[in-house]
Amino acid sequence: MTDPARPERLVDVYADVSCPFAHFSLRRFTERRRQADADHVRLRVHAWPLELVNGEALGAAKVTDEIADLRAQVAGDLFGGFEPSAFPSSTIAILGTATLAYQHGTYTAEAFNLAIRDALFEQGRAISDPGVLAEIAAGFGLDVPDEATARAAVEADFAEGQRRGVTGSPYFIIDGSPFFCPTLDIERHGAHLRIDIDDAELHRFIDRTLQ
Repeated sequence: MTDPARPERLVDVYADVSCPFAHFSLRRFTERRRQADADHVRLRVHAWPLELVNGEALGAAKVTDEIADLRAQVAGDLFGGFEPSAFPSSTIAILGTATLAYQHGTYTAEAFNLAIRDALFEQGRAISDPGVLAEIAAGFGLDVPDEATARAAVEADFAEGQRRGVTGSPYFIIDGSPFFCPTLDIERHGAHLRIDIDDAELHRFIDRTLQ
């Protein structure tokens, strides 16, 4: 739990649960937070549903290729248990559960948001399966909302993100300043991505957040 002597500081981030770059960024953020002993800084993860942004859900094949590039270049310690056959065809129910989790407190909701991504990318679990999602949610004292409630929560976050100028996943906002995928510098070269750690942007981002 956070130290009551240090006021909680929230970092907004818009992300899709199926986005491997968001998983990478959230994991790196929490590692840096631990190293800085800044447990009072917490993530407020908002839904940025790429299936609404793009008009269709991310495909398992594309994400598998992106993960291969991430692992080969900057994330050899992540995505080891990813299973393409378990990739969700829709993230609305998952994102709705994750968004509404904040009704139960920031600590619980952040932990669930991280856990659901770990389940997908590190454990190869089919998190869009209702039974799997319910099991993971129950571990945090959460219930999976009905379809209409989940969609309404996701669409509300999506609309808010559009108003705030969000352009992709993950998109961090700290004290009004935007940082799009601040840990990575990504360029496409043919069928593959060239991915580097953006050290200057990463340090600027970390300095801004972990105060």
